[in-house]
Amino acid sequence: MASILRVNTLTDASSNNSVPMATVASGSAKHWVNINGTGTIATRDSFNLSSAVDNGTANYTFNLTNAHDNANYALACSGSEPGSAKPHVAVPFIVSDTDYPPTTSAYRIGMLEPGTAWNDAKYVMGVTQGDLA
Repeated sequence: MASILRVNTLTDASSNNSVPMATVASGSAKHWVNINGTGTIATRDSFNLSSAVDNGTANYTFNLTNAHDNANYALACSGSEPGSAKPHVAVPFIVSDTDYPPTTSAYRIGMLEPGTAWNDAKYVMGVTQGDLA
């Protein structure tokens, strides 16, 4: 049998620093992912990820298990290719100079090696924040 814990406010052990549960829920990440983006992509770890898709060179789609309530959520992304001559830059919603607007349940990341080309990266990461549907 499952237990349910219902609280309105979280407080530290000294009964200081009270935080309403609505604030905690609103400010927490609703999705995150860390993949190996080279060769056959592989998810290292994730939260609220139904699938990671390799759409071709430097082009990744992340599909969420639980959708956001709208497509106006915040996204942070990063990536790198250790040992390469130049760092990679993770570019949200733009891949190979094509715009892919986010949806409530998916977004794309492109990996750009500045001054060179769109290239796969060993580390590709994304995190979203916003309200879930």
